[in-house]
Amino acid sequence: MSEKPPSPGHSTELDVAPQEEPQVVQLSVGGMTCAACVGTISDALSELSGISDVSVNLLGKSASAVIASSQIADAVVERIEDLGYDCQVISISPIVSSSAAKKTHKSRILSLELQGTRSTPDDVPGILRQLFPSVEILERPANHPKNVISFTYIPSVPEFTVRTIISSLSAALPHHLSITIWTPPSTDDIARQMHWHEQRNILMRLAVAVLCAIPTFIIGIVYMALVPKHNAGRMYFKEHIWAGQVPRGEWALFILATPVMFYSAEMFHRRSLKELWFLWRPGSKASFSSRFLRFGSMNLLISLGVTVSYVASVAQLIIAAGRHPHPGAMEDNMSYFDSVVFLATFLLIGRYIEAFSKHHAASSVSLLRKLQAPEALLLSRQDHISSSDSVNSTEKGAYEVRKVATNLLEVGDIIRVPAGTSPPVDGIIRSTGFTYFDESSLTGESRDVKKDEGDHVYAGTVNKLRSIDIEVEATGGETMLDKIIDVVRQGQTKRAPIERFADLITSYFVPVITALAIITWIVWLSIGLSGRLGNDTVAGMPGGWPVWSLEFAIAVFIIACPCGIGLAAPTALMVGSGLAAKYGILVRGGGEAFQDASKIEIVVFDKTGTLTEGAEPKVTDYSHSSILSVSEAKSTSQSALRPPPCDFDDIPTIVRHLASASSHPLCIALTQHFESANLNRLSLQNVEEIPGRGMKGTFSDAGGDVDKRTWTTVIGNEAFLQEHGAIPDHSQSDELARMKREGKSVVLLAISCHEVGCGVEDVGSNFVVVAIFAIADRIRSEARFVVRALQAQGVETWMISGDNEVTARAVAGQVGIPLENVIAGVLPDGKAEKIQWLQQQSDSTLPSKKLPTRRLVAMVGDGINDAPALTMADVGIAIGSGSDVALSSAKFILLTSNLKTLLTLIDLSRKVFRRVKFNFAWACIYNIIALPIAAGVIYPAGHARLDPVWSALAMTLSFIDIRRLQFSGAATLSRTSNARWNGRS
Repeated sequence: MSEKPPSPGHSTELDVAPQEEPQVVQLSVGGMTCAACVGTISDALSELSGISDVSVNLLGKSASAVIASSQIADAVVERIEDLGYDCQVISISPIVSSSAAKKTHKSRILSLELQGTRSTPDDVPGILRQLFPSVEILERPANHPKNVISFTYIPSVPEFTVRTIISSLSAALPHHLSITIWTPPSTDDIARQMHWHEQRNILMRLAVAVLCAIPTFIIGIVYMALVPKHNAGRMYFKEHIWAGQVPRGEWALFILATPVMFYSAEMFHRRSLKELWFLWRPGSKASFSSRFLRFGSMNLLISLGVTVSYVASVAQLIIAAGRHPHPGAMEDNMSYFDSVVFLATFLLIGRYIEAFSKHHAASSVSLLRKLQAPEALLLSRQDHISSSDSVNSTEKGAYEVRKVATNLLEVGDIIRVPAGTSPPVDGIIRSTGFTYFDESSLTGESRDVKKDEGDHVYAGTVNKLRSIDIEVEATGGETMLDKIIDVVRQGQTKRAPIERFADLITSYFVPVITALAIITWIVWLSIGLSGRLGNDTVAGMPGGWPVWSLEFAIAVFIIACPCGIGLAAPTALMVGSGLAAKYGILVRGGGEAFQDASKIEIVVFDKTGTLTEGAEPKVTDYSHSSILSVSEAKSTSQSALRPPPCDFDDIPTIVRHLASASSHPLCIALTQHFESANLNRLSLQNVEEIPGRGMKGTFSDAGGDVDKRTWTTVIGNEAFLQEHGAIPDHSQSDELARMKREGKSVVLLAISCHEVGCGVEDVGSNFVVVAIFAIADRIRSEARFVVRALQAQGVETWMISGDNEVTARAVAGQVGIPLENVIAGVLPDGKAEKIQWLQQQSDSTLPSKKLPTRRLVAMVGDGINDAPALTMADVGIAIGSGSDVALSSAKFILLTSNLKTLLTLIDLSRKVFRRVKFNFAWACIYNIIALPIAAGVIYPAGHARLDPVWSALAMTLSFIDIRRLQFSGAATLSRTSNARWNGRS
């Protein structure tokens, strides 16, 4: 069984599972036009066995699903194509567990294309294995070209890289063959190609319709209705020719309408027939309700309207052709051939505008990919350079600088980034000195960020000051820029509740409109046959009352517009997610996250790293006790003092050993404070981190002495040490109280002796506090402004912290959070419980999926120890760096550390959903008003009726208006949501 590898340039594990595991298949789907198409595809795929988690993205023209094996992918593609849509597999990748993702030994997959041949020569795999025995040749997936060979390898810079592989393989192959890296088309590339192909297809059909519409207008409108009756042109077109009572003009209109019917409108007919065939095909599992109450899409309505008009006109033509000609017979244009042409023209114009608008909305995020530079300046030692791969080389010291394609870089390469350019990949600065980077393309903050040696820089940002050298840390597919795009793309597949409501409406829309059109025809036919309208109304009309009343039904078919309802939410949300990404906000939760964020009632802040800066806390106070033996500290009745378990100089070593094992900001501060401590002084036997509480470790002397000392240490908050029986003495308690009042975080260190002859039998209960550290974490300068701004909007602000109550209340007082809204001393799991408690403290009637009546709570955390609370909250908002993007449990990720982005997020969410509601209301109001008019409710007032042609124009204009409102709304969002909070403090 073949297994499709991930895209080239991505890391993958060396271990191969003994049996195939569930996989994620990514598909491109062309031909979707409205929410009904999404529902049709989702329902069809859900019927297949071995498939789950189906997600269809209308604007992105893509779909994804979890499949039990890669073989099911063919059945998925076949099912979608049976529905009348174009479909192809983009990728099939295994679901990688978090534990597997953390393995350190990873390989890279490389796909090479042999140009000059249509298939890979049989000897190429053997040559590759002979040159590089460590590579593993992969079986070629079905959707890869035959001249592409894929394999895995473990790069080792600079000896074994993609560059050395290509160079060596090129030298071993015949001269007529050349090698390039082959990269499969991405979802964005395929979607862009599909959008272009769709627009081109519609444009060609529209061109035919317009070419036919011009003479149709001249013949059917100008000469048959507008010019005087004795006009020579009118007399010419009214002359009966060929058969019966059919005038020349009707034959001309028939000829003009036929190519429009069978070519221009063919796309509507074909998709409608496939939709119906899927419901009624032999072996279909469609339910009764799906077949009779929830069928069809906008394509079916358009197809019915055009087809009924054409068939009715042909029937009139046949009837007239069979009658004996006489003066006055069929003098006026009574057929619907002109309606067929104008209907198709207006509808295709609307469909083209729709396709263009969806492409515009879907491409807003993919434009970020253009920020990545296609080439890099690689620094290579001269003894590793071959003449074949040197391009524009200039010698400089021990290195040679040469231009290479970005996809030829490996992790560990050194590249140069001149001033004014962007790093092509992510990296770490290895140059001495500092520079400034403009990171606004990723974070949305229009300010330069200082970067020193050892700092991280990202692809898409701009080096502003001086040329620097960086070590490549992440290449294609793994950079910060790629992660941003992937996260946003994943978020765009998650739908808002209002979208599901719109889907419910559109699923019943076509059957309701069909029934309404039939009822309309029957009602007007009955009224006409009853004689209430008089026989003059249909005098001279072939077909009489049945054909006359049919015009109302056709108008109902055409004027109905479910697209406005189905696209009201997706387009607004797509534009909103693109704007959010522009301002450094990643929307992982999709439409549901936007909808919840627009109704936030409570915002809960974590303290460390959220309200405070967290990144660079400092140790401001360090108090230590006289370190005697543990036995003396526990019992003063002994006659002699034992040797102390450790010296004063051991404390820095102990603290640095323990703190360096954690990424918590307080541990980082301790590690930096004791960075000069001699780690070789003591031997760390084991260490354990208790999230939100502290660290525990066992130490011994570094030497091999028989009588070496051994002891256990705990470091953490006061409650954690009290659990181990470590109680501060009177002087230490006074010191603790002072530190807390100053709003500082307090960390305590306690030691328990294991030394032979120490005199302590129960080690676990004999910890003694030997040191206290106060760590000051500066409060963010904008924190108070953000809290006040939220309160001014009617949003309650709370703080949940694992720190002690005195410190937490001190920080809350400085930022303006009410002291009664402070919850301190809470462990990570306890934070989730407190979030749930806050959700239940209300009689709010806002809808929620978790409780019938509750408040919507947002949790803002830095991603450290906050995952349970971020998951429990209705809206989890993580303030994280690039390394946090893939691991966050939040629905939103703020790439910038500026809390004002939170205000932008809430403001953007509210504006997006106001736009969704407005679009939805406009689409509903349009249908509510237009349908009765098309059905003829105003006809009794003066025999005024809505011709099907004007119905088509009205439907097209309604869609154009929604798109205009959509993008004018996007411009408003862009101007206000970010600018509103910038520059204020």
